[in-house]
Amino acid sequence: MAELAIPRALLRQAQEVADGFTAHTGVTLDATELLTGRAALMDISPRGQISAGGASHLLAARDGWCALTLSRPDDIAMIPALLQADSVATDAWPAIRRWVAETGAATVAERARLLGLPVGVLGETRPAPPLVRPLGSAGPAALAGVLVADLSSMWAGPLCGQLLARAGATVVKVESWSRPDGTRAGEPEFFDWMNGGKLSYATDFDDPSELAALIDAADVVIEASRPAALARRGLGPDKVSDRPGRIWLRITGHGTDGDRADWVAFGDDAAVSGGLVEYRDGAPMFSGDAVADPLTGLHAAAAVAQSRARGGGELIEFSMAAVAAGYRSSDDDGTRVQAVCPTPGVAGPELGADNEAVRRLVAERNVAPC
Repeated sequence: MAELAIPRALLRQAQEVADGFTAHTGVTLDATELLTGRAALMDISPRGQISAGGASHLLAARDGWCALTLSRPDDIAMIPALLQADSVATDAWPAIRRWVAETGAATVAERARLLGLPVGVLGETRPAPPLVRPLGSAGPAALAGVLVADLSSMWAGPLCGQLLARAGATVVKVESWSRPDGTRAGEPEFFDWMNGGKLSYATDFDDPSELAALIDAADVVIEASRPAALARRGLGPDKVSDRPGRIWLRITGHGTDGDRADWVAFGDDAAVSGGLVEYRDGAPMFSGDAVADPLTGLHAAAAVAQSRARGGGELIEFSMAAVAAGYRSSDDDGTRVQAVCPTPGVAGPELGADNEAVRRLVAERNVAPC
């Protein structure tokens, strides 16, 4: 079974957030399981400056450290442009490491971000609470029975949706027919853990009329793409009608201010951006498994429960890097935690398996009252 280097203080802090969710919903959560469950399911752990999943590397720049993630085919295709080379070897990491060593960390990040690559400069992000703004009128306080449109993928957003489903919400996992959640192609146990108990709704994001109807009917919307992606389709918190108590949850890598709104992030590089690493002999190493993802998913679920308790009607924005930064003051006590395997649940739904059921649900909810 995998072991992860996670400080006890971090686990205590995360458990306090989990206990807050329990206080509002009655659903008991084990923060250690949420933070280490993927590592247990896949039997993985960080290899020093290589992440548990293997796609992120911590790299020594001329004046600091940064983490670069190359997990998608589009990321791999950008490596020649990153290095300003005509071609690169199949294993490009040695060449990347040499270039980064000769370059300032800020310059590395600037070029990578211009190419849409996920990168984090060590400690560049300060801790910050979620941004909460009024969105509409208040409504009922209960979570049980609410309709959640989960437009997110991978880990942070889907974990939030999973926790809301445990609290009795009806959660609809929304995916594109052409680009479904990437975790469908990975370990099925992880996909099931994140998405079991949800309804699957597949649609064409380039024809957003049906998606707009679902969002209009939802009490909670979970969004984890860059805000401009939905805005281009005429979808967003400022485009929907007022549903009393609706909560729009937006999860980003680095926030929505200025250029940061366009910065791509995954859990490992976001954690490095927030300074959440362990140190060995003065050098940073990855702490946990993509730890910014489950931390953000947990915080997001707790925030939705709290918002619902006060009547909702809010837009809540989380930055994964800022969440991670809130944990970097935890004492690095050298603890190695045994990964906790999640309790087996129901299988995740097949892509589009519940389209008709979701359409009926939306039609019922969007009928105007007499």
